[in-house]
Order: sequence, then C-alpha cells, then structure tokens
Amino acid sequence: MSELKITKDNFNAEVIQSDKPVLLDFWAPWCGPCRMQGPILEQFAEAHPEIKVGKVNVDEEMELAMQFNVMSIPMLAVFKDGKMANQSVGLQNAAQLEDFVK
Repeated sequence: MSELKITKDNFNAEVIQSDKPVLLDFWAPWCGPCRMQGPILEQFAEAHPEIKVGKVNVDEEMELAMQFNVMSIPMLAVFKDGKMANQSVGLQNAAQLEDFVK
C-alpha cells in the first residue's frame, strides 16, 4: 500500500475513522531528516499493508500540525481506534519504526 497525502479535509475519514492503525509522518520538503525518512516509510508501507501510512506536509497543513503540537519534524504518530497511541520526533530507521508502531 502506498502512502496517502493527509489533509485537514480527509483527516477524519482516513485517520480517525480508519478501521486499521494509521502511521502519520508530519514532514516538510525542506527538511533533510524528513527526506531521509521518506524511503524508510515507503518500505514500511509496502511491508505492512495492515497499517495505513500517511504523510502530512506541515507547511500546507498548519492547522493539523498545530492540532497535534508538532514542534519538530519529522514527527511520527500512530493512531489506533481514532486516537493517537504513540508519537516520536526525529529520524527513525526501519528497526526503530517496527518497534514504534507495535
């Protein structure tokens, strides 16, 4: 499964009402660590079709970034049953990502 672009318009349907866990990446195109995180998330999404993976561009979606108090990026957040279950700031390698989502 490929990554979804998450916006304030589709956030409720894609994240809150999702029937499976959602891993969100709050990122920006100018952020070096965010660009490094991208390929790792793509591989994770391909390996884990049971988890929805979405990306929130904080420059375009400031409202969502403020709603979740995003102060540093990349920030990853896991949502389960419509609620944030975990969050982490900073670049995550594949092994860290596996542990983070569990």
